[in-house]
Amino acid sequence: MSGTPLLSLAVWIPILAGFVVLATGSDRNAPLARMLALLGAVAGLLVTLPLYTGFDVTTPAMQFVELAPWIPRFNINYHLGVDGISMLFLILNSFITVIVVLAGWQVIDSKVAQYNAGFLIMSGLLNGIFCSLDGVLFYVFFEASLIPLYLIIGIWGGPNRVYAAFKFFLFTLMGSLLLLIALLYLFIQSGGSFSILDWHQLPIPRGAQLWIFVAFLIAFAVKVPMWPVHTWLPDAHVEAPTGGSIVLAAIALKLGAYGFLRFSLPIVPDAAHELSGLVVGLSLIAIVYIGFVALVQEDMKKLVAYSSIAHMGFVTLGFFMFSAMGIEGALVQMVSHGFVSGAMFFCIGVMYDRVHSRQIADYGGVVNTMPKFAAFFMLFAMANAGLPATSGFVGEFMVILGAVKYNFWVAFAAATSLIVGAAYTLWMYKRVIFGAVGNHHVEELTDINGREFLVLALLAIGTLGMGLYPQPFTEVMHSSVNELLRHISISKIQ
Repeated sequence: MSGTPLLSLAVWIPILAGFVVLATGSDRNAPLARMLALLGAVAGLLVTLPLYTGFDVTTPAMQFVELAPWIPRFNINYHLGVDGISMLFLILNSFITVIVVLAGWQVIDSKVAQYNAGFLIMSGLLNGIFCSLDGVLFYVFFEASLIPLYLIIGIWGGPNRVYAAFKFFLFTLMGSLLLLIALLYLFIQSGGSFSILDWHQLPIPRGAQLWIFVAFLIAFAVKVPMWPVHTWLPDAHVEAPTGGSIVLAAIALKLGAYGFLRFSLPIVPDAAHELSGLVVGLSLIAIVYIGFVALVQEDMKKLVAYSSIAHMGFVTLGFFMFSAMGIEGALVQMVSHGFVSGAMFFCIGVMYDRVHSRQIADYGGVVNTMPKFAAFFMLFAMANAGLPATSGFVGEFMVILGAVKYNFWVAFAAATSLIVGAAYTLWMYKRVIFGAVGNHHVEELTDINGREFLVLALLAIGTLGMGLYPQPFTEVMHSSVNELLRHISISKIQ
């Protein structure tokens, strides 16, 4: 497989499959569109698996590298490669794409081809972000990925979908403009190179580093999202269809965090050290304050959306403590959050498809009519609360361990917030699932079908597998994380 362009296949197979699905046309061909979409998603997942099996965990160097001229006049190249930091996200994204196609199999009955094509095209674009090693190529994929999600929210979303889609698009686009300015500055300073790896070695004056870091911070903070630029996320989640919420939580939120590791830390390490206290402070606000905001939510989707902001606070906290334990814990948390948050939104979607309400007060006693569903929902609720033996525990525990070495009180604040996380998650579960049957809508519920069982089982395998045996995930990132920390420390000394 050494000569096979696996990264190009991971990018372009889903995109081409999306256009094939789009060509099926009207809803008369909906069964064909669904089947082609599933085949395209599975093919996209299969071509990413050799990235893991063929990955050399002993080297921090970029692997599966592809390099070809794209726009030679401006030294812009089609340059792809993955290391231990980025490789897992291609597999996670491709896996989630299969989940999303299955999730919308019966639920979406209008513009079926266009719906599935949007997710397939977005899957390829997201893979492009995670493996781009050219600044322009990264930016093109980074911006293009907004379009399918914007359309998915705006067309198949809820009553306020247009407002939520515009808010999502404007927030993220405004942050990206600052990213573009920073990339152009780096191009000039490097003597005409758009290679991200060249930028990692670029000597940049302290003052310029601070401005570049601020530009990166705003651009990527919006994507995470960090407090206080998080307000677009609950609206987007509430209005998005179930598949849109799954991709938004499981993958799209990871783009900003990934940007910190690929751009902020290695390119402007001095500024990253100098302003790390700011990022740690914002992360703690997200972890603690947003946890209390989640506690008072009456809409299940809003509650899980706010919990996503709190969980991503652990990610940014882990990055800016500059320790291997913190960064690896944050990366594990990113992958875990993909499984758990995707599962939580799918569970809410299962109930919404039957009752057409996301309000906690409209449920009660669901376990009496949906026992299989209640068992799955319990697992994912526990993982969301950070129960040991689930993936939700591993990343947060590693970040807290790293925080103890960084500052005891930072670790204390982050650790005590887990109590709040357990409170809002389990309180929601108690009110929705346990007790007597709440009303005739709950009484008429039917348990999950074979398709829903398959989706929840796949996500459960990921959640439990990572929680019980995290080594396959941590060993691939270890060399790359150590190399990143070595680079940061050398640059800081210089």
